[in-house]
Amino acid sequence: MERGEERNKGSRADHLLIVFLGGLVVLLIIFVILLASVPPVSRDALVHHLAIPNLYLKHGGIYEIPFMPFSYYPMNLDLLYLIPLYFGNNIIPKFIHFSFALLTGWLLFGYLRRRLNTTYALLGAILFLSIPVIVKLSITVYVDLGLVFFSTAALLLILKWLERGFSPRYLVFSAVFSGLAMGTKYNGLVAFFLLSLFVPFLHSRLAQDEKGRFFKSIGYGLLFVVIGLLVFSPWVIRNYAWTNNPVFPLYDHWFNPQNGEAQKSIGVFGSRAFMYGESWWEIALLPVRVFFEGKDGSPQYFDGKLNPFLFFLPFFAFFQTGRDPLSVRTEKKILLAYTVLFFAFALFSTGFRIRYIASVIPPLVILSVFGVRKMVEVIGKSGERAFRSVGLVAVFFMVTFFLGLNLHYIIGQYGYVAPFEYLTGRLSRDQYIARYRPEYPAMQYINRHLPPDAIILFIFLGNRGYYCERRYLFDMPNNRSALQRIVENAQDYEDIVVGLKKMGITHLFMHSDLFAKWAKITFDEKGQRLLKGFFEKHVKVGYSQAGFTLYILNQVASS
Repeated sequence: MERGEERNKGSRADHLLIVFLGGLVVLLIIFVILLASVPPVSRDALVHHLAIPNLYLKHGGIYEIPFMPFSYYPMNLDLLYLIPLYFGNNIIPKFIHFSFALLTGWLLFGYLRRRLNTTYALLGAILFLSIPVIVKLSITVYVDLGLVFFSTAALLLILKWLERGFSPRYLVFSAVFSGLAMGTKYNGLVAFFLLSLFVPFLHSRLAQDEKGRFFKSIGYGLLFVVIGLLVFSPWVIRNYAWTNNPVFPLYDHWFNPQNGEAQKSIGVFGSRAFMYGESWWEIALLPVRVFFEGKDGSPQYFDGKLNPFLFFLPFFAFFQTGRDPLSVRTEKKILLAYTVLFFAFALFSTGFRIRYIASVIPPLVILSVFGVRKMVEVIGKSGERAFRSVGLVAVFFMVTFFLGLNLHYIIGQYGYVAPFEYLTGRLSRDQYIARYRPEYPAMQYINRHLPPDAIILFIFLGNRGYYCERRYLFDMPNNRSALQRIVENAQDYEDIVVGLKKMGITHLFMHSDLFAKWAKITFDEKGQRLLKGFFEKHVKVGYSQAGFTLYILNQVASS
């Protein structure tokens, strides 16, 4: 009777815990939806992920945009954003992006429920969805969460392929998702490369059939590669047709050496030492620091934030692994190898960002939940009842502490995003956007007052062109801009006008203070004199506020 009552109490407690964790998932989703229900103001959304689909809509189809190098990136998710943009809604793309976080959480839930139980599966979903960088991406029109979902699906399907005795259909599905990952963001090439190596290696090591195993392993690897590349091929074909480089702008010096020498890079370590003055030991600790020092909007601190549990808890997943089933031990090793190798590829890239390693977050979450389960298992098998009680309470508070860090970040996002000021009507849509994008009032002036055939050269505006309804071009001051070339080749003020007119430019739109500083250090005395004469004699100010100035070429104004 007593044992039966204990089992009943245990099952009731488990049920209540599942209900509680399920309620947390629902609350977390509601919190994110509220944060996402405001107009888009994030940089990459206005530069790229909304701007390019919007240009496609205006043009009536996909077309080449040479002045935007990022328009050559693969765009699986960006094309999905075309649908709400067509109907005039630019908030729904945030929910589309967030849906891929939910789908990834569902993948983690399914895997952990199968390997552990529903309680741990819900814990894994909560840990993933509440990680600061995942929350930030969930309320932003980016594409990283699509990459995370597709690459995670590809990885877990490889594990399923092993579990089901190398059934080809799981390998095919994995290859399809890997191809979709590459078609979402070039970082998917890393996942594809790693999994392409994993497939023949794992088959050669784990297959029971000795006869013809080598050729089968190679065949499975080739099948994976071919299918993945076929799914990715539309973007490869497009870029090759436009630029003669299937992965433009990556490795362009290989495919188009006539375009110039390869840009020399000092690497992530040299660049961090130069830009941030970091010492050798600070650079050596980058793989650890990334879990503790992340900060939104700061390239020095990886432009994003993780949670320390992703560093600590996976270690416990490998404690006393001899007690685990062979399949679980194998899967843990695969998840760890994938994480370490992917992290290494990203770490040695020139500009390291947490978003670039987002694909390793799901396997780290899985290993973290395995780590929690292992701690509970070891403590539960202790002979001392008091030790078991204290140990389980310690594990509970540790997990609560890590979740508390995520909750603190979410609360901070409510202070920064301020969704209720927009949702309650205290701020209009235009007022809300102008709060975060100071150039927006000038964009409104452009949209209302400039003729439909105007062509504007953006200078020092961060290339945020989505809210501009007139045709615009980017100048690239960090890459010897078009204006710089025109000024350096000019003999008098009129030559600058002629050079701009050859580009079709009718207006200049710039951040005046940044432009003045750049011009001072870029041009010699002659160039500065020509620029000064050009602005005095051949342009007039059409709009100026908060440091943002719209100039009208005199020829256009007088015509």
